[in-house]
Amino acid sequence: MKSNWIIIWLLLPVIAAAQKNTQGYPQGYFRNPLDIPILLAGNFGECRGGHFHSGLDIKTEGVENKKVHAAADGYISRIKMDKGGFGHALYITHANGYTTLYAHLNDFAPAIQKYLRKEQYEKKKWDVDLALDPAKFPVKKGALIAWSGNTGGSTAPHLHFEIRNTKTEHPLNPQLFGFAVNDHTPPRPKEVYFYTRFTEAWPGKANASIYTGTPEWCGVAKRGSTYQPAIESSRGIAVKNDTISLPVYRQCENIGIGINADDFMEGSENTIAFYTARLFMDDTLRTEVVLDNIGYDETRYINAYTDYATRQCDHKWVQCLFQLPGNMLDRLYNSTGSGKGRLYMGDGKVHTLRIELTDNSQNTATIGFYIKPVEQISPDPVLGKVTCDIVAPHSAYRIERDDIRFELDEKQFYDYACFRFAVAASTEGASDKYSLHDPQVPVHHYFELELRPRPNKVPEQLKTKVVMKYTDGKDVDGRVATLTEGGRYKARVRSLGTYWLDIDTIPPVIESMQRKNGSLAGAKQLAFTVKDNTTSVRSFSGYLDGKWVCFEQHGDDFFYRFDEHCTKGKHKLVFTAEDENGNASSTTLNFVR
Repeated sequence: MKSNWIIIWLLLPVIAAAQKNTQGYPQGYFRNPLDIPILLAGNFGECRGGHFHSGLDIKTEGVENKKVHAAADGYISRIKMDKGGFGHALYITHANGYTTLYAHLNDFAPAIQKYLRKEQYEKKKWDVDLALDPAKFPVKKGALIAWSGNTGGSTAPHLHFEIRNTKTEHPLNPQLFGFAVNDHTPPRPKEVYFYTRFTEAWPGKANASIYTGTPEWCGVAKRGSTYQPAIESSRGIAVKNDTISLPVYRQCENIGIGINADDFMEGSENTIAFYTARLFMDDTLRTEVVLDNIGYDETRYINAYTDYATRQCDHKWVQCLFQLPGNMLDRLYNSTGSGKGRLYMGDGKVHTLRIELTDNSQNTATIGFYIKPVEQISPDPVLGKVTCDIVAPHSAYRIERDDIRFELDEKQFYDYACFRFAVAASTEGASDKYSLHDPQVPVHHYFELELRPRPNKVPEQLKTKVVMKYTDGKDVDGRVATLTEGGRYKARVRSLGTYWLDIDTIPPVIESMQRKNGSLAGAKQLAFTVKDNTTSVRSFSGYLDGKWVCFEQHGDDFFYRFDEHCTKGKHKLVFTAEDENGNASSTTLNFVR
């Protein structure tokens, strides 16, 4: 086929004709929270592990302690300190119905920092979450509120900035509020993925699931998808071939489209997310994805919006331009017809497909190609060979036996799955090993799993030391398990894979990051690393000369910055850490300051 029309679409990135949808968001009301131009390390809607990114990650020139200012008039409504996540965070509530969040901070402005320390010492707790009334810390637009940092789940210095709807607490796309961002670079599509989808009348829907990897079922390739690499040239973006022959089976005549794409901006090597993706078939808009309003109560649907198995195995973010049956992100999608983005290929005709990706600065890249359906043999004869339980979105599934019990409710599955359950006898640990389907298939939220230990494997004195271990085939971790009245041990879990019981009596290992004893006259802090081999550190404390001092956690590091509670002279510090199973260890440090 001739591809002149492809050259027009593919090779010339264009400015989107459609205007950015600001939906009445106030323009110019909020200022840049930093004194330097906005350069992004991440933006709203970017795919992250288990969630959509909920704001802007603004670069701070590779350093910490840039001044952070209030984006508008309001009041400090919340102070939250966390070992992960947002780290040190401030929230400002504004009169116009929005709340701004500033995260991964170092210290706060002096008055706020003094108030925080007072609360921490009164509560003898570092990781506090404080709600404040409007009169406590009113702020004006541009007021200094903090210094930027690298705390919490941050991996490099930057400021995480969000704008939320105060009433719903839903994060909104900050770039719709009129911030000046210098970006003239269009998105870059890299791969197009094709997914065989079932017709509504066919009962064997699990065989055309995004999670099915059996090639003879509906023509799906490994992990349920095939892909056509896009290529880059000096002239722009193109697909490898202008015509793609796609196997289509009777009763599986629908397909879904996924896109692996990145966006960039000038001055930054970080990848960011596109704003909209529009899919056309034969010049008719079939579906549109808009990354705007995504609440924390729905952000885990990232695992339905993306091809979860491809992410787990190939470390690629393939974003689905069709809705899986259990994907409740209706607000993200605007699809025509009842197919929710599925495209019918059963007519045997050649169709033109076009994908338009637009970023928040209205830069657009377009990729187009022909689809030629090739009819294949019906998969019906294979259905009789199925030896597993078919689980479906919006339906519950449970297994209850003497040795194992769990229930997956109607919200757990995003697509149909051929659920496989197996038990393997094991001489390791305190129970057999139980395989719950496949770790490449996600479940939406936590569920309770109960396992019974093998006879005489848990002595009476160790009943409080039982841990439930998990592996996805690569890594092993554990969580505390509690004894039920039925004699099984219960834990809350959120992944499919292999589980078993074990006993954990090993306490955390504490290592001092300074000399064991001696002078610390020039030091600014005391620090320890603490690691637990099986679970994690549940609690920790530091007592200086018998009095509690404020140790802070950042990953495996625990540190106390010298303050007025540590005067000059001789001191004795006792630092204690306890894991989830109550195993504790302590270390003592004698020093002179």
